[in-house]
Amino acid sequence: ELLSSCRYEYRWADGVQIKKPIEVSAPKYVEYLMDWIEGQLDNESLFPQKLGTPFPPNFKDVVNTIFKRLFRVYAHIYHSHFQKIVSLKEEAHLNTCFKHFILFTNEFGLIDKKELAPLQELIESIIVPY
Repeated sequence: ELLSSCRYEYRWADGVQIKKPIEVSAPKYVEYLMDWIEGQLDNESLFPQKLGTPFPPNFKDVVNTIFKRLFRVYAHIYHSHFQKIVSLKEEAHLNTCFKHFILFTNEFGLIDKKELAPLQELIESIIVPY
């Protein structure tokens, strides 16, 4: 299955090796994403490791993209696998992780509101109380 959440479908492109978005299965999307994020985090020009080294001007754009793509994985899990998560009695853990993710994202304005549409009701139930 493609990485999708209800009526939303996500395609993969990293802008380097895969410039034009391609259809991939959900597991392949997650694999590409984790490899891509690891590459971003390991890139010292994006995430400096030496004290006092400035972050690049595009730092927030990179972080926004990382969070937007991670959100897509959460959306897929909630729309396609939540019943399995419930059957494993792990929904409290998933919900707690997602709540922290969303509160952090909201605090720092990391994801455009239109990108959050697939889980809007759930997000509103998290953010409104705070």
